[in-house]
Amino acid sequence: MSNLQQKSSMPADAPSFVDMRAFARDRSRGVAVTSADGEDRYLVGRRVLDWAPGPVTAGVITLEAGSGAVPSLPADEFIIVIEGSLTLAQQEFTMALGPNQSTVLRQGAAFTWSAQGPVSLIFTRYNQSQPGDGAIVPIKENPQLDPTGTPPVNLLLTPPPACRNYTDYRSADGEFVCGTWDSTPYHRRAMFYPHFELMYLLEGSVRFVDGTGRSGVFSKGDIFLVEQNATCSWESHETVAKVYVIYRPA
Repeated sequence: MSNLQQKSSMPADAPSFVDMRAFARDRSRGVAVTSADGEDRYLVGRRVLDWAPGPVTAGVITLEAGSGAVPSLPADEFIIVIEGSLTLAQQEFTMALGPNQSTVLRQGAAFTWSAQGPVSLIFTRYNQSQPGDGAIVPIKENPQLDPTGTPPVNLLLTPPPACRNYTDYRSADGEFVCGTWDSTPYHRRAMFYPHFELMYLLEGSVRFVDGTGRSGVFSKGDIFLVEQNATCSWESHETVAKVYVIYRPA
C-alpha cells in the first residue's frame, strides 16, 4: 500500500508521481473517454489522467461482465489487471489474465474479450506507435534477467547497485519498452525524468521525493507512474523488482 505525504504546496499541473490504484478507485478523478456509436466497450469504458494530448495516455479501463470484439487497436497498449479476470482471444491464441497479470496489445490487434464479472485494468497507450503485426505479447512472469546498466554515478548517494533486466516488448521506433527489472538497494538524488514510466512492484519498496518535497512510499503490489518531466529521487533499502512500461523519446 502506498504512503503519500505532501510537504509543500504543489501546482496542480506540476509533473510528479501518481498512485494508479488510488486513481482507479476514485471515480471523481480523470477524464471519461467519449464513446462513439458502435465502438466496443473495451475502447470506451475508460477514464484517463488529465494530461495534455501527447505521445502517452494512461488511465483505467472498467468493464462489466460480458464480452466484446475490437476489430483493430489504434495504438500499442500495455494493460495490467487490478480487479477481476479477463480473457483475450485472437485466432488460435487465447490468454486469461487475472489480478496483477499483464500484456501488450500491438497496434492493429484484432481480438475478442470476455469477463465473468466486473474487471478493472490499468493501461498505458503509446499514441505514436507504428502499425505492427497486431499480436498480443504477454509480459512473462519470472523471466531470466540479464545484467544491465546502473543509475548515473554522479547522482548516487550510495555505492552503485547491481541491476538486471528482461525486455518483453520494444516498439519499432524503440521509444516504448515493456519488461521486468530488478536492483539491489540504492539511494539516488533527484533527477529530471525526460521519460514516462509506469511501474508495478513485484518485490520490495521504494521512496520517491519530487521537486516540491512531496514524498511517497510504494511497496510490493503497488502500481504507480512517474510523469514525463517530473523530478524525483529514489531510495530503496531492499531488493526491488518491477514490471515497467517506459516511453523514452529518442
